[in-house]
Amino acid sequence: MTQSEMPIFTKTFDLLTWLLPMSNHFPRAHRHTVTQRLLGAAFDLRERLEEANAMRGAARLAKLQEADVALGKLRLYLRLVERWQWLTPGQYQHAAAMVAEVGRLLGGWLKSVGSR
Repeated sequence: MTQSEMPIFTKTFDLLTWLLPMSNHFPRAHRHTVTQRLLGAAFDLRERLEEANAMRGAARLAKLQEADVALGKLRLYLRLVERWQWLTPGQYQHAAAMVAEVGRLLGGWLKSVGSR
């Protein structure tokens, strides 16, 4: 299956497209700490997926597991920015829904690779 046929690539692209401009509204004092980590986790997630797609076998599984770690970090940072009210409840709900969908897709991909 090509990358353009895999929904996880569309979903992560949409997440990044939404998250990057949203982070511009976070407090300036935290741009080099929390904001950088949040965006870094999101970009790491996408990059690990890109790498996994280019690999096969155990190497693919390892990259997918790294993507799962990045997804966990992304969830943590999103919960923190919501707790600090840098996102409105509606914005957090939107982000959480996107992340949950990516998680389901990643889980399915991990399951299919791990069972081979």
